[in-house]
Amino acid sequence: MHLSAKAARLSNQAARLSTKAARLPLLAGCTAALLLQPAPAATAVPLATGGGRTVSLRLPDGHGLAPRTTPPFELLGLSWDGSPTALAGGTARVRTRDAATGRWSDWHTLEADTDDGPDHTPHGATAPLWTGRSDGVAVEVRSGPAGPPPGLRLELVDPGSAAPATAATRTMPAAPAEGDHGAPRPAIVTRAGWGADESLRDQGSEYTGPVREVFVHHTATATEYACADAPRVIRSIYQYHVKTSGWRDIGYNFLVDRCGTIYEGRAGGVDQPVHGAHTLGFNTDSTGVAAIGTYVDAAPPQPLLDGLAAIAAWKLGLTDRPADGRTKLTSASDASRYPKGTVVDFDAVSGHRDAFRTECPGSALHARLPDLRAAAARLQIS
Repeated sequence: MHLSAKAARLSNQAARLSTKAARLPLLAGCTAALLLQPAPAATAVPLATGGGRTVSLRLPDGHGLAPRTTPPFELLGLSWDGSPTALAGGTARVRTRDAATGRWSDWHTLEADTDDGPDHTPHGATAPLWTGRSDGVAVEVRSGPAGPPPGLRLELVDPGSAAPATAATRTMPAAPAEGDHGAPRPAIVTRAGWGADESLRDQGSEYTGPVREVFVHHTATATEYACADAPRVIRSIYQYHVKTSGWRDIGYNFLVDRCGTIYEGRAGGVDQPVHGAHTLGFNTDSTGVAAIGTYVDAAPPQPLLDGLAAIAAWKLGLTDRPADGRTKLTSASDASRYPKGTVVDFDAVSGHRDAFRTECPGSALHARLPDLRAAAARLQIS
């Protein structure tokens, strides 16, 4: 996993975007004039729910694609065969065309690889980039010392449409969890509520020991989005994690939008210790909660913070863990911030950067974690 990626602030016409890792330099020599080329041979993978799909465009020379028209998409990333570190020392950037206005965005640098994920990644992929509705793309890749990654391809994700979440598709508030640190269960939009195509994921579920830790993330996607669009973002991330990154399901256990709505992430039961793929080296005995948006500079809205506090308080309360307490976890990967086998003493609610060398969940959100822990503790019965 890349140890320096996740702090670059990205912008497009719809909203200012940021990456989760350390700032990566843009490649020199932007294209002066965009001359559209025919799309290369593409492989479309249709989805059963809402007409979504993934389109894969091969980069046969490993160096990129000239500007071209594509099927509509809203999220993209690069993937390749073999080692996840095959792009190490290289850079990649993309430029997209707004489907509504026909205008081209600035160049956006992609993270060389994602530091979310399972402790054993099957193959290589960049972190996904949310672009908004687009119908054209250009790609430039500068390979690292090892040369172009094998089988390099651009993945374009169309999340499709789904019925909006309603009360019938939510887990409604219930009685507090038992114990001295129980908390009320907040309303949670189920996977059906955000339109998950259950045929995509691995049909089994993996479980860890009791959840003793909550890791807070951000998705590094658009921040000033309409909350009604949050399910589209989640469906795109889900599809990318499964179809492109090769994970068994979406990596996060929960997601929270800027209006404070909480969404079920990885399948297996919101009240169960589902093994997620969110914090390399520390996915065991923990749960990953992602704030939808980018919070490097942008202040997280109070409803978002309230939603994060509510799900953290309840989830930790299921095992009678104080939200303002401490938790010891053992690193399972040398690629994390701590060598494999190291016992680390975390705050019970920590940021991704506390376990991995990354900017995630963004400086602005990370600075609010003490307040978030205090708010979650107040929700717990003492």
